[in-house]
Amino acid sequence: MFIKHQPLFGERNIFAAALIVLMLAGCASTGTAPTRQNEAATALATPLESQISASPATAASPLETDDYSAATVVSMESRPDSTGPTDSTEPEPVARSLPVDYEFEAAQTALALEKQQQEEAAVVAAIKASLAETRNKHNAWYRLQNGMQMAAVDNPRVRAQLKWFLDHPGYMQRVMERARPILPFVLDELEQRGLPTELALLPIVESAYQAFAYSHGRASGMWQIIPSTGRFLGLKQNWWYDGRRDIIESTHAAISYLDSLARQFNGDWELALAAYNAGPGKIRSAVRYNKKRKRPTDFWHLTRIRKETRNYVPKMFALKELFAHPEKYQLDLVPVGNQVSYEIVELDGQIDLALAADLAGISVNQLYQLNPAFNRWATAPNGPHRLLLPRGSAEQFKIEVAKVPPSKRINWVRHKIRNGETLSHISNKYRTSVALIKDVNNIRGTNIRAGKYLMVPTATKSLKSYTLSENSRIAQIQNTNRSGTKQVHIVRPGQSLWSISRNYGVTTKALAKWNGMAPIDTLRVGQKLVVWTRGKLSQTVSINQTRPSNALHALRYTVRKGDSLHRIADRFNIRVADIKRWNRIGKYLQPGQKLKLYVDITSQSG
Repeated sequence: MFIKHQPLFGERNIFAAALIVLMLAGCASTGTAPTRQNEAATALATPLESQISASPATAASPLETDDYSAATVVSMESRPDSTGPTDSTEPEPVARSLPVDYEFEAAQTALALEKQQQEEAAVVAAIKASLAETRNKHNAWYRLQNGMQMAAVDNPRVRAQLKWFLDHPGYMQRVMERARPILPFVLDELEQRGLPTELALLPIVESAYQAFAYSHGRASGMWQIIPSTGRFLGLKQNWWYDGRRDIIESTHAAISYLDSLARQFNGDWELALAAYNAGPGKIRSAVRYNKKRKRPTDFWHLTRIRKETRNYVPKMFALKELFAHPEKYQLDLVPVGNQVSYEIVELDGQIDLALAADLAGISVNQLYQLNPAFNRWATAPNGPHRLLLPRGSAEQFKIEVAKVPPSKRINWVRHKIRNGETLSHISNKYRTSVALIKDVNNIRGTNIRAGKYLMVPTATKSLKSYTLSENSRIAQIQNTNRSGTKQVHIVRPGQSLWSISRNYGVTTKALAKWNGMAPIDTLRVGQKLVVWTRGKLSQTVSINQTRPSNALHALRYTVRKGDSLHRIADRFNIRVADIKRWNRIGKYLQPGQKLKLYVDITSQSG
């Protein structure tokens, strides 16, 4: 049996303790015989457990009524330093219960609750911070922010461009959507070279991240590289393929070029960016101009540069500010992961793009979006033999393409040469190149014989299926409805966009835009162009129009050696079509031939 320990409070406890003390005091005062005293001491010193177990009859004794009090007394008597029973007859002071302070208890409880809430809030904050860090590690925009190296610029020119971006949130969302599959790769390249990651924003300035962008200056691709610079940077440009639109090759080339420009201008990225737009020679000339006049030679003080270049660098620094502090400007960043969304698949030869799309389980459009460098319905015969495919489709493509022998990856037609046909006729018919037909059929010159057969590679599907090939893109642009009257012009020998635009009374820039070209692009004979004019072209010139009041003057012109209709039209600022209407002209002009011309004298000055 275990002794119950109860608090030394209550009347029973006090009574039991007092009774024991009085008993001990009485023994001392009556002079009890030593033997009895010793027995009493021995009895008190004996553990209560043994006494209770030895004598069940004592279960109702006073000691059992308050076991805790008895145990306390016994322990006092049995301590080693005890001197025996106390001489005092007064009992030990007993602890009493105190009134409860409920306000204090409530305050303590409130403090404990507040501390618990603070600890819980700290845990939640730590979890959120951990999640944010994890998200950031997989966020390409966070990488972009962390890798910025250029000093921020805050001036009216930058603020004006920043305002434009803020006023066009829809444009910014479209740009970020286009950047989604490409941005991680661009950041990888910049980080490997230790270059500022804000250079990944340059394609926004150049092309709004459009892989098929083409400018009036013949710049192509998302990095807007002109043909000469592309050749200088080693980018292939041929009938089948244009490396300026190749996501991988153009990015390598553009970043290498930017790195080179930064070194040329001693690490001044503002001048390097201006040189990327205008050319390093023009920027060096502008710097020399300021230097001779003892003016500052930083970009912001240059005056001898084009308006386009003056706005180019501020746009870049406005974008830098915007993407460095998206929360400040309430820019909702489109989520972009750090891992590229495509896989590079190397091939051993040419393949039809429609067939490749089928094998990968994607649309032809999707394939063109990741492989915008291919102009035609197939990859280039001489490479690159490479395709970019969505990660989820690459493995399937590898398995399926292995089942198709190289000879079956392009559709072949056996063409019988007819009288009068040339290699050019045949290549146009099958939408392929003369060079490829010659290469496949081992033809050295250009002579072919009627009745013989040629093997010609062709598309496996209707050409309408290749919606993002060069021909399809141009056809879509030409078929766009615009204001005015649409006319189709067939290019003749010696014509240019400039001369044709003069003939129809339109600007060269507009004519180029209607046909998906640049104003300085060259034309080929037989090429179809669309022209949108206001009203109908006049077919005749009335007598009244020759009066001075109408500023028209009739004259006779004698054809000189080396003259052509285009030269004459350009000289007098008139149209070739009008010269032909005013005169009966054969196939060729002859020196000494007389032509009647109606010239606007007000357009001849200057």
